[in-house]
Amino acid sequence: MDNKFRLLMISAMYENGGNTVHRFLDGHPQMFVYPFESQLGTKYVFDHLTSIFPTKYRWPEFSLDATRQDDYRAVIDEEMKVRTRTPHVSKFRHMPFQMSDEERLKIFLKLTENESRSRGSTVAAYFQATFQAWRDCVRTGEESIYVGYSPIVVVDTDKIMRDLSDAHLLHVVRNPWSAYADTKKRPVPLSLAHYLFGWTLNQYFALLYKEKYPGRVHIVRLEDVLANSAGALAPICQALGLEQAASLRYPSWNGRELEEVFPWGTIRKANTESNLNTAAELSAAEIDEVRELAWQYLDTFDYRTTILNSRSKTART
Repeated sequence: MDNKFRLLMISAMYENGGNTVHRFLDGHPQMFVYPFESQLGTKYVFDHLTSIFPTKYRWPEFSLDATRQDDYRAVIDEEMKVRTRTPHVSKFRHMPFQMSDEERLKIFLKLTENESRSRGSTVAAYFQATFQAWRDCVRTGEESIYVGYSPIVVVDTDKIMRDLSDAHLLHVVRNPWSAYADTKKRPVPLSLAHYLFGWTLNQYFALLYKEKYPGRVHIVRLEDVLANSAGALAPICQALGLEQAASLRYPSWNGRELEEVFPWGTIRKANTESNLNTAAELSAAEIDEVRELAWQYLDTFDYRTTILNSRSKTART
């Protein structure tokens, strides 16, 4: 199963636009796009990065003596399981969604009953069972690739590439000023130093694995997606052998166009003006500290003048 399964996994540091890009891909007629964040991590993830990033966002690990049902239950998949099991408390409760998690489990067990137990086959069956159990999923009949999104999963690219021979990873990067300004809006935000450590670490792994897995690891700037989503996402479609669909021009959920990306992410309006205005929300001291901590990547991603442009635009308006 894992040798035939095609996956595009999206990764991004928090508030870097991973959810936004995920939603721009949602309506593509050749993609099965996971409805929420596909948080595949398990409690068995434990390594040198565990203290930095939540295990729910990591590539999964499974207990050696577990059953297939244990494997299924171990996957955290918080947003999906809250929506299916306790929909009244889900932030997506306003969106029509028909799926039983127990039915998905039954399908998962059926798919894996004759498969050798491996991490790749488990992930493949988990995605496939999701779309078989999702009763009101809009389909075209042309779908050939599954698309998931999990923040910071780029750090596990080695595992993804080894587990799934036809997997690709798309990493999304956003200028660190706008990204930090948005993360400050969370109820319990990370400190600037903590956030920028994670931001720079994500870019390090993305660039490292892009060199190690040419043609399978891709990087896109959120700023380019906001300026021209169809043009910015065309190369990834080409790399996957897919068409440039008209749906790439707007964010959607289950094929339904969205006026704003929220609550999938903190970014509400997916446009350049909003992105620049967000960067300008920071104080002068915060702007300087972000520049100091992210310095080695500002030139790499052509972000050196981002904050200057945003301040200039704010002054004119």
